[in-house]
Amino acid sequence: MNLTKILIYWYSEGKRSLPWRETQNPYHIWLSEIILQQTQVKQGLPYYEKFVNNFPSVFHLSDAKEEQVLKLWQGLGYYSRARNLHYTAKYIVKELNGVFPSTYKDLLKLKGVGDYTASAIASICFNEATAVVDGNVYRVLSRYYGINTPINSTQGVKTFKDLAQSLLPHKNIGDYNQAIMEFGAIQCKPKNPNCGYCPLQSSCIAFNKNCINQLPVKINKTKISKKYFNFIVFISADEKTILQQRTSKGIWQNLYQFPLIETHKGLLENDFESNDDVKSILNGTDYTFSLYNEKEIVHKLSHQHLFTKFWIVNVDQLPQKGLNVSEIASLPVPKLIGNFVDEFNF
Repeated sequence: MNLTKILIYWYSEGKRSLPWRETQNPYHIWLSEIILQQTQVKQGLPYYEKFVNNFPSVFHLSDAKEEQVLKLWQGLGYYSRARNLHYTAKYIVKELNGVFPSTYKDLLKLKGVGDYTASAIASICFNEATAVVDGNVYRVLSRYYGINTPINSTQGVKTFKDLAQSLLPHKNIGDYNQAIMEFGAIQCKPKNPNCGYCPLQSSCIAFNKNCINQLPVKINKTKISKKYFNFIVFISADEKTILQQRTSKGIWQNLYQFPLIETHKGLLENDFESNDDVKSILNGTDYTFSLYNEKEIVHKLSHQHLFTKFWIVNVDQLPQKGLNVSEIASLPVPKLIGNFVDEFNF
């Protein structure tokens, strides 16, 4: 029995029961694939269910306000996915009359849809012979065939795509693509793979050469930068605060946050009142302040670590227009802010 047949059989016996596996509706498959980019199933599943419940069709998603979409996405990270999701829904409704493209080539034209997502939708929904290659597939193929070509190199991308394409069966292509991804997710895991009960064990080169932990190979890991964030949390006598929308491009574009001061190193309590940016934000307002968290909260993103402090500033009147603290819960905020709001409980 070859690799393809083994994986299809394994999938039929051991796959997880997930809602997007009960349909071939391209809207639901697209939604699940976008949510699961950079996200584990256990984290993404509740978000998928929220989106399907709130936006049961691409028409409902298209009609939504961006703030609604970002609010539902809150806590999932990589917010450009949510913005692209919303943009593409509008495009499909307005330009394509609500009909999803049915080919890999046309799916690639959608914003936020790359090779992997286009392949997944085309194969699962339309049985097109195009292979998916995600992190799970890279891991399974590199270990099974003993390939040490870096997966994030130009040659590696081509090598693995060509190999994955050559393994496709003549029928049930969507099932096979889901099988190899599922195998990588729950059997051939990044750490502590279940090699003892693996149906590929006897012919797996990495297992037989004892180099499982060395594969797959990646190069040029992104350098992590450090940033020091200080959020000014105003609380007025009439229970109002200030939230500002980030309009510039970036990971938190269009999300809301408390007024932010970025410093070159951690800001100390003794230096708070003498900081020029703090003075500018306070704008001559009478206030008292306290540091909410003496130990910096470290929020880790893919390319940077945010060392964060929240400063509570009590005032009689806000130095600028604000909103009732009860309104915070209705606005989309980054996870870092959301965690603070939940903990502080206003």
